[in-house]
Amino acid sequence: MRLRFLGSTSEAGACPSLYETDRGTIVVQGLTLTDAEALGDLRHVLDGESAVEVPKELLVEIARRVLD
Repeated sequence: MRLRFLGSTSEAGACPSLYETDRGTIVVQGLTLTDAEALGDLRHVLDGESAVEVPKELLVEIARRVLD
């Protein structure tokens, strides 16, 4: 699988960041969610899955770029 960088809201270009794959999916790079209460709210987490927190602004910005 290959990734294409879509963008980040970080000034340094670090995480959180979004990538598009050559398989038509999106990859999220960010800090792993570790808050126990928040993790308890997740549903149907499969083995090998994790949760990553990203700001809404990042999703909105990337959606604008992709949809334009």
